[in-house]
Amino acid sequence: MSAPVRGGGRGEGGRGRGEGGRGPGRGPSNRDRRPTVDPARFAAYEAIAAVHRDDAYANLVLPHILTDRDVRGRDAAFATELTYGTLRSLGTLDAIIAHTAGREVDRIDPPARDALRLGAYQILNMRVPAHAAVSSTVDLVRIVAPGATGFANAVLREITTRDLDAWVEELAPAYETDPIGNLALTNSHPQWIVRAFQEALGGSLEETSRLLIEDNQAPSVVLCARPGRVDAVDLAEEVGGSPGAFSPYAVYLPGGAPGDLAAIRHGRAHVQDEGSQLVAAALVDAPIEGDDTRWLDLCAGPGGKAGLLGALAAQRGAHLTAVEVTEHRAGLVSKAVAGYPVTVLHTDGRNVGRETDLPEQGFDRVLVDAPCTGLGALRRRPEARWRRQPSDLPPLTKLQRELLTAALRAVRPGGLVGYVTCSPHTVETHVSVTEGTRRADIEVDFVDARPLLPAGMPGLGTGPTVQLWPHRHGTDAMFLAVLRRTS
Repeated sequence: MSAPVRGGGRGEGGRGRGEGGRGPGRGPSNRDRRPTVDPARFAAYEAIAAVHRDDAYANLVLPHILTDRDVRGRDAAFATELTYGTLRSLGTLDAIIAHTAGREVDRIDPPARDALRLGAYQILNMRVPAHAAVSSTVDLVRIVAPGATGFANAVLREITTRDLDAWVEELAPAYETDPIGNLALTNSHPQWIVRAFQEALGGSLEETSRLLIEDNQAPSVVLCARPGRVDAVDLAEEVGGSPGAFSPYAVYLPGGAPGDLAAIRHGRAHVQDEGSQLVAAALVDAPIEGDDTRWLDLCAGPGGKAGLLGALAAQRGAHLTAVEVTEHRAGLVSKAVAGYPVTVLHTDGRNVGRETDLPEQGFDRVLVDAPCTGLGALRRRPEARWRRQPSDLPPLTKLQRELLTAALRAVRPGGLVGYVTCSPHTVETHVSVTEGTRRADIEVDFVDARPLLPAGMPGLGTGPTVQLWPHRHGTDAMFLAVLRRTS
């Protein structure tokens, strides 16, 4: 058993011996010189600190930090891997840091704690020599938490005594007696999320393990080639990527910053996960009787699905009304649908029947991309797994059911509603659909969504709803239910 390291907690910021202090009569030493940290590591630290201090999202703050600090090329790639990898691995890293420090991580000063996480990730998960990871992290601590340098040095050196597998074997509970706890620590997910995934996967621990492993892989950047403006094959050739596995609009990007692409700047494509493309296209491709010119996106921000729906509407002679309750996100939707037959409404989607532009029974197809926990996109927003809590579910599911009820009021008899969440949690999927349709007091039939997806897609279940999965389909875990109003 490793001996815990003492010092470095809250209120222990004194500059004592071994922590950069200087005794009486001594001249300047190497430790007294201001340390330097390479820009890539410091950029990663700033991003991690913003996530935990400001509730920021790494995918939003890191690009700005890299630009501001002029971190490019291989250094930018290093900073990106270090940032996202640390956030994904936080649960495992914190367990190891807590064990070696002899205290829970929430009792370590936040700057020192975040630096330790970055150092531990380099030691255990990256091809960085241990001495370099320790040295660079201690230099970082000297800048951001100077009173904790000796503490950080001791913790990191203790972490270097074992590899990741050995630490996990010691700290994780036995799989035989506590499989959820074992999978949670081994794969760095909160236990409540592991249980939710297991339930959604029919109780299979083996498949849950595969999902957790896939959740920790960095996902590809996927482009959506906007129909009518560019073909996916042509776009793939233009950007040096490859066509998607399932969506006819998807292009996998090999790397780089998608914002630099001419196709993005000129509105011929946008960034969108293949699963999001599939569920939006499925609603549009579902057969319908009668008029098919009035479409509604009830929760349109930030505009990815609205952009694809707008492009398809332009091809099919339809008009899309895109609703977004948040002013900033409504502005993003307007930019995303520029040049398409789309009207953007800055209002609450639950106002169906109370606003002239949102009449009851006024639409042929309605998409409800409901606000949710986002547990299906943890590959892309790794900090969300630690930010979300079970207490988030009641207000979210209430909103989901209210929006679905509004959508059912908005669609005409014979029209279609697509209910979508980027979460596989059964409370946000099957339960919300069941409760939402019951409370609407409107007669509906479920349309089997499986034939609406590309032929040959594996693992679509028994229907009529569809759940996509990272480990089965390489997409975010998108849920789709298609409902036809019958009266």
